[in-house]
Amino acid sequence: MDGRAIAMGLAFALMWSSAFTSARIIVQDASPLFSLAVRFLISGLIGVAIARAIGQSWRLTPGQWRATVIFGICQNALYLGLNFVAMQWIEASLAAIIASTMPLLVALAGWALFGERLRPLGYAGLAAGILGVAMIMGTRLGAGVDMFGVFLCVIGVLALTAATLALRGATSGGNFMMVVGLQMLIGSAILFAAAPLTEEIFVRPTLRLALAFTYTTVVPGLMATLIWVMLLNRIGAVRAATFHFLNPVFGVAVASILLGEKLGPMDVLGVAIVTAGILAVQLARQPAEPPTALSREAKPG
Repeated sequence: MDGRAIAMGLAFALMWSSAFTSARIIVQDASPLFSLAVRFLISGLIGVAIARAIGQSWRLTPGQWRATVIFGICQNALYLGLNFVAMQWIEASLAAIIASTMPLLVALAGWALFGERLRPLGYAGLAAGILGVAMIMGTRLGAGVDMFGVFLCVIGVLALTAATLALRGATSGGNFMMVVGLQMLIGSAILFAAAPLTEEIFVRPTLRLALAFTYTTVVPGLMATLIWVMLLNRIGAVRAATFHFLNPVFGVAVASILLGEKLGPMDVLGVAIVTAGILAVQLARQPAEPPTALSREAKPG
């Protein structure tokens, strides 16, 4: 894993983790699915407009279209939709912690479905990350967390795992921004249909809603998703997914600073163990994956 990939992964993790806090703010003043549908509509239209402006094509490969549809359904409609709903009852930091279990699920799926392997140090790092997450979650569960909200987040992270694996086919043909924009529009269409069937739609115009909505639309919505697609193309799903272990680090920290969510001793210890797990996974270099034409152009030399 080169320095550019690490920088991309860190930037993605910070942007992505901050979305849990902004989502928690949004659902205080707007119904979750409707607000998320509007966000995806705006982000998707901006993404497609940018893609066309820089010369990207609507003509995706069949694999890209298939993966883009799956990604739009699994990540945007299911993962983020369920997390937005769950954020009405659980803390932003806990949602970030649950999301951070995704790398293990990706690694297990990669092993079972695609024959991928991690070196022993990598598996040890994944185990350490899960242990740290479990320690943090144990503290939160002992404090009487809402189990329905936890259940929604668990279903969401399973959907995110499927979306991550599906993006294998969406990165090999370029057109990254077009892929990002189209998968958001797909998620928006699904959520616009689901919102009136599952919730009472409301919006209370406030300054905090406007700021949180704008931030979520631009930073976690467009920028983080674009970086994630490029990162998957550069280093592959399993290694890219290890950056999700940073979600407890950044997610708990941002929620603590902006929302005043408590950060106890077990949280600190758990975050330290998770960080050690990330380092172990990064040090466990996997055999290089065959580079795509785009990744060969992106790498120096």
